[in-house]
Amino acid sequence: MMRLAAVMLFTATVASAADLQPVKDAGPYVPSPQSVVSDMLRYADVSATDFLIDLGSGDGRIVLTAAKVFGARGFGVEIKEDLVKLANEAAQKEGLADRVKFLKADLFKTDISQATVITMYLLPDTVNLLKDKFLTELRPGTRIVSHDYGLSGWIPEKFVQMDLEDKVQISGVTTTLIYLYIVPAKVAGKWEAHMPPAISKQPATLSLKQQLNKVWGSLRVEGRDMPLEEVKLRGDKLTFRIVGRKGEFAAVVKGSTIEGTLDGKAAWDAQLLDPAEVRAGTPRAPALPRG
Repeated sequence: MMRLAAVMLFTATVASAADLQPVKDAGPYVPSPQSVVSDMLRYADVSATDFLIDLGSGDGRIVLTAAKVFGARGFGVEIKEDLVKLANEAAQKEGLADRVKFLKADLFKTDISQATVITMYLLPDTVNLLKDKFLTELRPGTRIVSHDYGLSGWIPEKFVQMDLEDKVQISGVTTTLIYLYIVPAKVAGKWEAHMPPAISKQPATLSLKQQLNKVWGSLRVEGRDMPLEEVKLRGDKLTFRIVGRKGEFAAVVKGSTIEGTLDGKAAWDAQLLDPAEVRAGTPRAPALPRG
């Protein structure tokens, strides 16, 4: 739900949410039209395997729809006690209380690490104050869906603009925007890469630079740097090509390890080098030959 006044930071934690008192009333809420709710969930490909957290959940309609229509589980975070009560009563009435719940809590202090999908309809300043929290707490691949206001500096996976008469009473115009983002894995740094023999029989150095989901870099083989092209990072999925070479490298980022294949056949992997090793040039143990 969108807040019409600036959202304030609050002093209590989720554990003491029942006693939470805002420094200033966040003001009246405006619910997302039901058609927008359905579109937000559909564009995020919400399913029964998802755990959805709605930030500023109001009457609970996004979480309730996610559970009732798409089979998801989750919870909503809301600062207004009457709305939390209303949403929990609706969950009970619709037989969804075993799958969803609503908390009176400060969205800035709520643990959101369990989410596979985040939804929100918040003012732009609030949306952008959450960026660091998203990158710190959410796992790579988590989907973030925002109604009307995007995350500055982030490239959306999907952007939809439509006209909706229900929005006139909210914003004075029919324009409705939906942004879908995918939380990217952290890949920036130098990686010791064990490539297929056709590329290199010795460990190579994969150097990656990153600005959220925009990635570029090079592969250093036998003292020669080969630029990467068509680099794409979607959650924990990384793909790229080497300029002047045939074949696509596809891999999954698993923390400090990357595991993948070249054209779906020859395996390759990479380990993130410790910054101290990079500065000192400390070699790792020789890798086993790769087939």
